[in-house]
Amino acid sequence: MSITASGGSSVARPQLYQTVPTSTIAQAEQQDRFPDGRELGELKSFFESGNKRIEIAQIITKNADLIVSRAANRIFTGGSPMAFLEKPPVDAKPETVTASAIGEGLDVKKGMTLGTVTYVESGGGGILDGIRSIFLSTGNKVAVPAGFRPINIARYGPSNMQKSLRDLSWMLRYVTYAIVAGDPNILTVNVRGLREVIENACSSAATLVALQEMKVSARKYFQADEEAQSIVTDYFDVLVTEFQAPSPSDKLRQRPSADQQGLQLPQSYFNAAERRKKFVMKPGLSALEKQSVVKAAYRQIFERDITRAYSQSISYLESQVKNGDISMKEFVRRLAKSPLYRKQFFEPFINSRALELAFRHILGRGPSSREEVQSYFAIVSQGGLSALVDALVDSQEYSDYFGEETVPYLRGLGQEAQESRNWGMQQDLFNYSAPFRKVPQFITTFAQYNRPLPDQHVYGAGNDPLEIQFGAIFPKETRNPNTRPAPFGKDTRRILIHRGPATNNQTGNPRARGEFPGTLGPKVFRLDQLPGSSNGASVKYSESSTQKLISAAYRQVFGRDVYDGQRQKVAEIKLENGDITVREFVKILAKSDVFRNLYWSSLYVCKAVEYIHRRLLGRPTYGRQEINSYFDLCAKKGFYALIDALVDSPEYTEAFGEDTVPFERYLTPAGMQLRMARPGALRADYATKVTVETTPRFVELGQVTETRTNPDINTRVGQGVSVQRQQTKLFKLTDRGDKVAVKNLIAAAYRQIFERDLAPYVIQTQFTGLESKLSNGEITVKEFIEGLGCSELYIKEFYTPYPNTKVIELGTKHFLGRAPLNQKEIQTYNQILASSGIRAFIGAMVNGMEYLQLFGEDVVPYRRFPTLPAANFPNTEKLYNKLTKQDKELVVPSFEPVVRR
Repeated sequence: MSITASGGSSVARPQLYQTVPTSTIAQAEQQDRFPDGRELGELKSFFESGNKRIEIAQIITKNADLIVSRAANRIFTGGSPMAFLEKPPVDAKPETVTASAIGEGLDVKKGMTLGTVTYVESGGGGILDGIRSIFLSTGNKVAVPAGFRPINIARYGPSNMQKSLRDLSWMLRYVTYAIVAGDPNILTVNVRGLREVIENACSSAATLVALQEMKVSARKYFQADEEAQSIVTDYFDVLVTEFQAPSPSDKLRQRPSADQQGLQLPQSYFNAAERRKKFVMKPGLSALEKQSVVKAAYRQIFERDITRAYSQSISYLESQVKNGDISMKEFVRRLAKSPLYRKQFFEPFINSRALELAFRHILGRGPSSREEVQSYFAIVSQGGLSALVDALVDSQEYSDYFGEETVPYLRGLGQEAQESRNWGMQQDLFNYSAPFRKVPQFITTFAQYNRPLPDQHVYGAGNDPLEIQFGAIFPKETRNPNTRPAPFGKDTRRILIHRGPATNNQTGNPRARGEFPGTLGPKVFRLDQLPGSSNGASVKYSESSTQKLISAAYRQVFGRDVYDGQRQKVAEIKLENGDITVREFVKILAKSDVFRNLYWSSLYVCKAVEYIHRRLLGRPTYGRQEINSYFDLCAKKGFYALIDALVDSPEYTEAFGEDTVPFERYLTPAGMQLRMARPGALRADYATKVTVETTPRFVELGQVTETRTNPDINTRVGQGVSVQRQQTKLFKLTDRGDKVAVKNLIAAAYRQIFERDLAPYVIQTQFTGLESKLSNGEITVKEFIEGLGCSELYIKEFYTPYPNTKVIELGTKHFLGRAPLNQKEIQTYNQILASSGIRAFIGAMVNGMEYLQLFGEDVVPYRRFPTLPAANFPNTEKLYNKLTKQDKELVVPSFEPVVRR
């Protein structure tokens, strides 16, 4: 079965608002240059006024309640509006509230709500300040629009009052944000378009009066500072202007057909996006401006300014486009066909990757669909780079977006609506330069859209410890699912296992819904009598059985036994008296606050639907199409409508009827596996394989059926082994008077310990004394070997450059003629080496029992395992066949190497 995916995405964090530093630096970064004098001046003035801006915001924040209260008192009548302002609790001195004559003796909060008390701020200017506020409010500074009428609090309602005061407080907060940021972009993003919304719920004229009143009230706190007052006025004017502006229309995406995704983008997203300058080549531009447009074309086509990066330029094309001989469209065409572009973006890549890069450079986007990739891939395969460039530049999309004069630009997040099926790959295409992404992504991802359904869980890559997982669907593999599409469509059906006879599976036998599973399935609890069947008599035929049914209902609906205080006592009594059926009892339990808090409030909708579906219908959802229908129902009508739809569904009626507690009818293969592998639930023969014990053939051939003598055994041991082991030259000191033999023995000792013959000048400076003592009989060969190991030359060559494990390996090679036996030996020698040093380590080997038994006092150590059979032959062979300084690899490592996955 093939499926069609709807898309995949990577994590994207769009720019939410602009500040002076971000917008200034972004413009310089876009043009690949340092900030110019004007931009540096803007940054300088912004940072110099930073303390003043923060101080302005702090003053407005401190007096926010008073500013909002003055605005609210202007547009609301019949009570105290501030009684409805919701704000977090603070440990500040409470404002003094004076009760008027009518409200004396009543609760102050209640009096504010009823309008029998007046709100008077403490610490103000008294009566004169109040008169001044009245004149300021009623003067020319507040322009009252036509149609303004004060709003009565009693008619408006407490809920609407709370929302209105909250909105006024938010708008004042937006002003402080914009003042600190130094950019009114946050006001444009958050306020423009609210007029129509507020007009439907309240009155835009009243809101406009309130905003102007807040402006007047805020200006009062900066009467002594003209600069601060000017800043506050400017940003409040922007607030009022943006509120008066009509709602912006969605930004439409120009596409050749309407069947493709991502057709429109809210204008607020575009306004909040990063401001990227668009470059247009006009005949009337100055020479410097034309040069900046040409550099913008270089940055778009070559992903860098080639005049700055490589000191290269295509001068004859530049002169033609600047003089108007060719258009910018033709300039882009010729740049994309240039040898530099071919060398950088076509020859190093395969055709599918070169196609993706051409889309980015010429159209400013990635390929949109598999069909589009196939059509352009055929073009580039038949006609090469030139044909691909001509097809893109001559396309209708290029003409609609860039025309003849505009330099192409990246149409990413914030510039226009983005498609979902190529979201992740397009983000990588925009964020990484060509050398960092050499593997094509679009064609491989589009190819995964239509493929057999892999072995995976239906609701995919969620990090859910349960076997029910929700969200997007991804294969069970070691890939990052964040940038992968979801290969799961509406026509895909989840595979479920029936708890009961296999012949009653719903897919094979839909009429078997109402049949009980019997002994092969879960236990079923059912009332034998229905309400009303005994003229209203109680159906409590047995106290214990009825309580068992009620307990089973609680366990099925809630997944556990509930506390006594959480039980629905009234519903239980009605069930026992026959007033309600088991279906109605289950519905009451599912609509309780306990169930809502457990399976609805704390979960997102898809996960809540899955849990509730399992509890009430006894099976997981079949697939995305079924869960989408429940999702729409939840979005339109809410939680209780979902419960009604499940309990009143035909499936519930056929499976459980009126008298049966819901039970688990189906479960997923993963759930079945988890339950079967649960400790205590495993059968004795579970997952065991019956194998017949047979003796391996090599063991049979190795059995000795005859009596063998010692000579026969020795002959067989040496079978196939050459006489090399007996041909090893042993250097043993027998006659000190034979100077030639002594000299040969000393040379053999040098070769064994230092792995080479030593130069005469080295011997004369360091080992002359040891040689004379050996010749005179003052020391033995063993002491001579120990002296060589403790010399400065040995320490310099075989101890200082290496770690302890390598030193131990070389020491056993030089003094014992073999590789280390095992980790235990390495650990023992490592403790000696770490605690006592190199000389103690050499002394431990030379004076050990192994050395004395093999070499004694007069034999030079030699390689002990030249051929098989030998217990340590492989490690010794590897150690002797490798030069000492060839590499630092250990023959017997202390830890197994970790293989990269």
